[in-house]
Amino acid sequence: MRSPDFPTSVADHPVVRRAVHRLDDLGDPRFGRMLVRCLDDTLARTIRPMPDGSAFVVTGDIPAMWLRDSSTQMMPYLALLRDDTALQDLLLAVLRRQFQQIAHDPYANAFNAEPSGRGHDREDLCDDPWVWEEKYEVDSLAFPLLLAHRFWAASGRTDHLPQTLRAARTAIEVWRTEQDHENHSAYRFVRHSGPPSDTLPNGGRGTPVGRTGMTWSGFRPSDDACRYGYNIPANLCAAAALDGAAELAHQVRDAELVADAARLAAELRAAAVRHGTVEHPEFGTIYAYEVDGRGNALLMDDANMPGLLSLPLVAHIAPTDPLYLATRRFTLSPANPTWYRGDAAEGIGSPHTPDGHIWPIGIAVQGLTSDDPAERVTALRTLLATDAGTGAMHESFHKDDPHRFTRPWFSWANAMYAELALDVAGFGTRPLWDSDTKEGAARGVTSHGRSGSA
Repeated sequence: MRSPDFPTSVADHPVVRRAVHRLDDLGDPRFGRMLVRCLDDTLARTIRPMPDGSAFVVTGDIPAMWLRDSSTQMMPYLALLRDDTALQDLLLAVLRRQFQQIAHDPYANAFNAEPSGRGHDREDLCDDPWVWEEKYEVDSLAFPLLLAHRFWAASGRTDHLPQTLRAARTAIEVWRTEQDHENHSAYRFVRHSGPPSDTLPNGGRGTPVGRTGMTWSGFRPSDDACRYGYNIPANLCAAAALDGAAELAHQVRDAELVADAARLAAELRAAAVRHGTVEHPEFGTIYAYEVDGRGNALLMDDANMPGLLSLPLVAHIAPTDPLYLATRRFTLSPANPTWYRGDAAEGIGSPHTPDGHIWPIGIAVQGLTSDDPAERVTALRTLLATDAGTGAMHESFHKDDPHRFTRPWFSWANAMYAELALDVAGFGTRPLWDSDTKEGAARGVTSHGRSGSA
């Protein structure tokens, strides 16, 4: 199959032009210029057309394709899909590649473009030449399913449904297995080099867990090992992915898949509330970040998505939900050990990066989950002010000095700036959720229903 000609710029796209115009009304032309730069950088530099018609997407300065990262890199373009067949074909090609990768190894988080054998560490247990890294993360299966559902809702196209539903069945099988990790899972991960967060203890099995109804994850969205095996935001994100899979299965009248997806989604949500919440002396009942089902809980958040702060964006949880709001107050306070305030900015970081480093992804998420127009514009201004003059978003920067940053090219962070800028301009790309219904009713995939400050 001939490789398609994918777009390499959206500078002249009607939606982008309107967004830039509205952002210019905020009084700083850099808002719009950065939006175009981030969108075009992803298209021109990260996407590689493959001979089979799929598209391989590098994460930036690492030459591998992460299932989660490639999904988030595509999310801003959902707002541009209407009447744009070329962009629709591009996202279909990315989805095609993702679902090929899931079918190849549902426990892997990152892949090579060819069976080159390249990888983070050649001594890892996994010696599959297609796999860059086999750190099992629940969200690696969830994010492509989220993207597939949102693509369908934004474009109306159904080309991808057969692959999507096969991937959904695979995810359900894996997540069911990992509900009883101790007895049913054969997954192990051992890495002899690097920090302790790069490997799993207990012979690669991870720390012991009890059964809760949640599904186990070896690693966090940061690619760091879970301290406790049940990552709460990842489980809630998986439930949202299953919601979307059930809706897509309904389109093709696959009643069995509809029921299987809905049943597991309900189990994950109920278990996350029952076993994944704690009483905090200052904030009341909040979500923990991780638990083990044996009485231990980790109270923190991580800027990587899915995280606790990002639940309205990835987990069908209303931004007005009292449990979320209490958790949000915790995550954006000194009580969260990964929250920092410095001379340059304040925000959430991650144990994945040095102490005192704030993540632009976290700043963007704070803006995207806020209904306060001033807070959202402040997040945009902070992102512009902390790019160290490079014109790009970084993985993280030091709270007192943005010139001390990690990763000069991190496409996920660029995509999050684009999402926030589009949202402020009134062209948001992720749904928020109505708390008046039990599961939440989408207020729209291609718009948050906000006019913002524009």
